[in-house]
Amino acid sequence: MDLGLTGKRAFISGSTQGIGFAVAAELARAGAAVVINGRDEHRLLAAIDALAAIAPEADVTGITADFADADQVQRLVDQLGEIDILINNVGIFGLQDFATIPDAEWQRYFEINVMSGVRLSRHVLAGMLARDWGRIIFLSSESGIDVPADMTHYGMTKAAMIALANGLAKTTRGSRVTVNSVIGGPTLSDGVAQTIEQIALAQRIDAAELASTIAAGNTTSLLQRFIEPTEIADMVAYLASTRASATNGAALRADGGTLTTTL
Repeated sequence: MDLGLTGKRAFISGSTQGIGFAVAAELARAGAAVVINGRDEHRLLAAIDALAAIAPEADVTGITADFADADQVQRLVDQLGEIDILINNVGIFGLQDFATIPDAEWQRYFEINVMSGVRLSRHVLAGMLARDWGRIIFLSSESGIDVPADMTHYGMTKAAMIALANGLAKTTRGSRVTVNSVIGGPTLSDGVAQTIEQIALAQRIDAAELASTIAAGNTTSLLQRFIEPTEIADMVAYLASTRASATNGAALRADGGTLTTTL
C-alpha cells in the first residue's frame, strides 16, 4: 500500500533503537526522508548505517541531542529545518516506589517525556499549517491510562502526552495537519529486552522463557506476548501517511488488548 510519503521529511526523537528505530525504518521504506536522533554519536552513526542497509534508496541523516538538556534540544531545533512528519518518541521509564521518587526525578521524567514533544511540536507546527500538510504523532502508552503503582511518574508523563496531542489537534482545525497519539502496550523494546536479559542472567534462566512468562502473567492481555516494535511502527506509519487524513485528535490503541477501559 502506497502511504504517499515520497518527498516528505520526518524526524523521530529517540530513534537509534527500539520503537523509534522501527518507526524510522518503516518511514524510510515508505519513501520519506528520515532524520533520526540519539544521545551518543557512535550509536547514531551505527543506526544511520543500519537504516541505509534496510532502505538503500532512502535519505537518512541524524542529529545528536540529549532531551534532558534544554540547550541541546534548542541546538537540535536550530538544525532541524522544515519537517513534514514529527514523531515524538523519546522517553525514559523505570520502576520506583512512589514515596521514594524525589522531585528532581519527577522533573526529569517530565522534561524528557513531555517537554521534548512540546518543544519539537512548537517548532514544526507553524510551518505545517503554513504548508497545509503535516503529521505530529506522540508515542504514548497504556500506562498513561492504567497507571502502574510502581511507575506513577512514567504513567503521569504518558497521560500528559495524550492530553498534549489532543490539545494540539484542536489548533489544526480546517487544515490538512493532524495530531494523534499511539497507545502502545508492553513492547519488547531494546531497553525492556536488556532488563529481561539481566534478570534472566541473575536467576540463571533462559531470557526468552522469562519474557514468555512475564507476558503470560499479564492477565488482561489478549495478545499474551510482548508486542514487537515493528507492530507499533506499522500503526505510526499509517498515521503519518496521506491515507490517515480523517484521523485527528485521536488516541489509537496498539496495546494487544491490554487495556480494559476506553478513553
